Amino acid sequence: MPDNTKTSQPNTPAANKRNAQNDVITIDLVQLFYELRRHIALLILTTVIGGGLGFVISRFVLTPTYTSTSMIYVMSKETTLTSLADLQISSQLTQDYKVLVTSRTVMEDVIQKLGLKYDYATLRRKVTLDNPSNTRILNISVLDTDPKMAKQLTDAVADSASSYIADIMEQDPPKIIEYGEIPLQKTGPKTGRNTMMAALLFLLAAVAFVTIDMLTNDTIKTEDDIENYFGLPVLAAIPEKDAAAKRSEQYNYAANPKSRNRNVKKGAKR
Repeated sequence: MPDNTKTSQPNTPAANKRNAQNDVITIDLVQLFYELRRHIALLILTTVIGGGLGFVISRFVLTPTYTSTSMIYVMSKETTLTSLADLQISSQLTQDYKVLVTSRTVMEDVIQKLGLKYDYATLRRKVTLDNPSNTRILNISVLDTDPKMAKQLTDAVADSASSYIADIMEQDPPKIIEYGEIPLQKTGPKTGRNTMMAALLFLLAAVAFVTIDMLTNDTIKTEDDIENYFGLPVLAAIPEKDAAAKRSEQYNYAANPKSRNRNVKKGAKR
């Protein structure tokens, strides 16, 4: 007859703990702290290497960019400075100007004037508009790898936008307060920020490596590991001889030939 008996697992706290550990991976933060401290040299070295790579790439590999900015004054001929409604009208005009300045018509006009070889979408990505709070001034900034071209682009965008806005809104063209200047300092890349970000990324990668190595290493090192892995209590432990005492004993044995000879004679008598 077939044996219908079933082997039941012991319902003990240790067995339940082992089953739970098979499903959930727990991280001992204290153990992780000591593990990271044990690998502190690796973490420092990795951080330095990451920061160095970030600095070198940002300083010598990436192409520097420059920004030139021109300003136009948002004011229609009907607008005065006598009421709150006039200020609200100017604020609304500023939002309209932002849309018109980056319109396809303006971008294509700039491309045609300067004889550029890229399309209007590429030029639009170079243009940044900013309206300082509580003002009717619109800043038109253009980013380019050539500082002279950045100035030419922002000036051309300001001129084309002023003419186009006057034509569309049937009003006097917005006043150009000032044209852009040839930038002397680069806008990007930001070497300091890139260095810090690269160092942080390498540090996080090193911490992740140490953490994964700690979690996947199932070598038994302490009495707690035996209880955690097998659910068995430790009844006794044989202490390891102190390393300093062991070295001292070896040194005395090597330095005292008489004691060494006595040990040899004792062995011979036996």
